[in-house]
Amino acid sequence: MKRAVLLLLILLAGVIWYFSATRKKPTATESERNRTFAESMSGVTLVGHSTMSNREGLSNEERYRIEKVTHLSGDTWLFHARLSFEGHDVPVPIPLNVQWAGDTPVITLTDLTIPGLGAYTARVVLYQDQYAGTWKSKSATGQLFGRIVREAKP
Repeated sequence: MKRAVLLLLILLAGVIWYFSATRKKPTATESERNRTFAESMSGVTLVGHSTMSNREGLSNEERYRIEKVTHLSGDTWLFHARLSFEGHDVPVPIPLNVQWAGDTPVITLTDLTIPGLGAYTARVVLYQDQYAGTWKSKSATGQLFGRIVREAKP
């Protein structure tokens, strides 16, 4: 279950990265940036892999679906994600901080407790159609990376 949370965090990071890559105006105001980010976060899937510092190799392909992202206030965003694991598909709303490095969004969380899964710390950079970052839980650390895939519109 902890792995599922990690994968979800990776997906969230990828979506943020996708927003920064699709921005058309590098000089957008904060409200324009927030609106564009929220729109670009809808209907994306983070597709990638992760590592664990105490194991060799990569994880199997991981997929994290983000249905929608809503700006709450300041740096806080609510990510409406879906987590699929062990035959279950579960909606998971997660409040996350998004910091900006220039025009590049970075998902930041420090000791965020997710009920039933534990506490996690992560830094995930989103750029164009890729994401990459680091993660840590009470029992493990690792890296994550992959691509941000936008859902085809009908």
